[in-house]
Amino acid sequence: MKKPYKREMFYNMTEKFVSFEDVFERILHFVEQDPLAQYAMAIGTDSHGYQSYTKFTSAVLIHRLGKGAWGCLRDYIVPRRIQSLREKISLETSLSQEIAYYVTPEMVTRISDVLLPYVDKGADFTISIHLDIGNQGATKELIKEMVGRIQAMGIEAKIKPDSYVASSYANRFTKRGSVHERRAN
Repeated sequence: MKKPYKREMFYNMTEKFVSFEDVFERILHFVEQDPLAQYAMAIGTDSHGYQSYTKFTSAVLIHRLGKGAWGCLRDYIVPRRIQSLREKISLETSLSQEIAYYVTPEMVTRISDVLLPYVDKGADFTISIHLDIGNQGATKELIKEMVGRIQAMGIEAKIKPDSYVASSYANRFTKRGSVHERRAN
């Protein structure tokens, strides 16, 4: 099994970020480029079990509604194949919550300071956590518990089919190594 990246390492197709503070600076720069827009920041995690480990990929996406997006990822490896659906979904939720906790009130204030002069022209910022669960299949039994955990943080929780950051963006990267892992081979 490959040695996992440090848990704090974020990356996307072109960049590496040592910490969430680096990620935030990139998000802030993205918002500053068009302060008249509406922004939806979402965090979501998906996982995939391999023979001897389970790979979790968390995604952070800032969506400039109708005008593009910017995102990054973070991998986390559990050195065993997780069999329990409840354990897997609970850890996915926890990893997303951990990233959401990195968003400090000062960070939100910095984004608000950029958008505030344009609120009357439609500028807006929301944050949500996307959970890889839905009303179809075995995960429906976990909706109340996982959504409750997110709502207790004061953050909106989205489930399938609206949880695209977990079920689409992060999902693509659980099935293969990160760009940086593939380049190292």
